[in-house]
Amino acid sequence: MIKRFLYSQKVAPYVFVLPFILVFVIFWAYPLASSFSMSFQKLTLGQEPQWVGMDNYAKLMGDGIFLKAVINSAVYMVLTLIILIPFPMLFAVLINSKFMWGREFFKSSFFFPALTSVVVAGTIFRLMFGEMEGSLINSVLGYFGIDPVKFLKGQVTGYIALVALATWRWTGVNMLYFLSGLKSIPDEYYEAASIDGATRFQKFTQITMPLLKPTTIYVLTISIYAGLAMFIESMMLWNGNNSPKNIGLTIVGYLYRQGIEKNNLGYAAAVGIVLLAITMIINLTQLTFSGMFKKED
Repeated sequence: MIKRFLYSQKVAPYVFVLPFILVFVIFWAYPLASSFSMSFQKLTLGQEPQWVGMDNYAKLMGDGIFLKAVINSAVYMVLTLIILIPFPMLFAVLINSKFMWGREFFKSSFFFPALTSVVVAGTIFRLMFGEMEGSLINSVLGYFGIDPVKFLKGQVTGYIALVALATWRWTGVNMLYFLSGLKSIPDEYYEAASIDGATRFQKFTQITMPLLKPTTIYVLTISIYAGLAMFIESMMLWNGNNSPKNIGLTIVGYLYRQGIEKNNLGYAAAVGIVLLAITMIINLTQLTFSGMFKKED
C-alpha cells in the first residue's frame, strides 16, 4: 500500500522534491525568519528577550563603525569584480585556444589555490605582507630601493593585501566557470567568422563575449555575494577581528563582533538582515539591467 502510494504519478514528484524542501525550510527559511524576528528584539544569552521594535535598525543607521564596515565591504566587492571577472575570462579564452599547450597544467595550477584552506592562505599572506624587512613583499620592494611598507596598517595597502589574497584564491574558480561556458559555443561560429575575415579581437567581442553572457552574469552574481560576505580572509590577514582603525572590518566581521564577541544577538541579527537586503538589492538590480527577467518572445 505504501509502495503503491509513493510510486503513484501524483505523489512521486513531491517525494523527489521533499529533500530539497526540508533542507530549504530547516537551513534557510526558518533561520531567516528567526533572524528577522530577533532583529526587533534586545537579545542576549541568559536573559529574556525584550521587544524593541525598530531601535536596532535606527541604531545601525547612526553607527559609524557599521557604516565603515559597509564601505569596506563595498570597496572590496568592487575591486574584486574589476579583477575577478575580466581576467579569468581572458585566461579561459587563452587556455581554450587550439594553439595553447599544457592547458591541463594551467587549469590545475590556477585552480589549486581554491583547494587551500583560507586559514592557511590568510596566514601565509599575512606573513608575505608583514611590515618587517624580511617579509616577501618588502624584500621585493627592497630590490627597487623602496622602504618597507606597513601594508596591514594602512587603508589602501590593506585593500591591496585583501584583493591580492582574493585574486590568488578565486581566479582559477572563475576561470573554470568561463571555460565551461566556452565549451557551449559551437566552433562553426568562429569558422564562419574566419571566412568573413574577422580578427581574433572581433571574434572575442562579437562572438565570445555575447555568448558568454549567461556565465558572466552568474559569475557576477556570486562574486557580489562573496565580496559582501567576506570575513575569514580579513580575520586571518589581521590575525583577528580588530584591525587598526577597523580598516579590515567587514559587514560579516561586524556581525561577528556584535553577536559572538559582545553577545548582542538582536543587534547582530539586524546587521545580518541589512546585509541580506543590500545583497538582494544589488543582485536584483544587476539582473534586471542584464535582461535576465525579460520574457522571451
